[in-house]
Amino acid sequence: MDQTLAWSILGISFVLAFIFALLPIAGAFFFRPRKGNLSKEASYECGLHPKSDPRIQFHVQYYLYALAFLIFSIEILYIYPWAVNFKKLGSVGVIEMFVFLSILTVGLAYAWKKGGLEWS
Repeated sequence: MDQTLAWSILGISFVLAFIFALLPIAGAFFFRPRKGNLSKEASYECGLHPKSDPRIQFHVQYYLYALAFLIFSIEILYIYPWAVNFKKLGSVGVIEMFVFLSILTVGLAYAWKKGGLEWS
């Protein structure tokens, strides 16, 4: 295949990808509803009338606790395959897991020091 043909096919692919990505955004901009009313902007709670404002503020403590939970639950995804293939990995695998667990331990100590694991 000719070099210029290959580059032109690549350029056409980029242009088509760009158009394909912008087409839904442009469609949503042009075909959106122009006017809102109070009944459409009200929160919907299964047919019941809302009792309070739905935009309440949550304490950042909930988010910190959720992030710590995600970090340490995803840790299992990395430790389980390592434990299954422990004999095949040898000393390099042990050192890599030691580094990984050290980083997580530092993260746990930081979260504990900042009070991210305590409910107050």
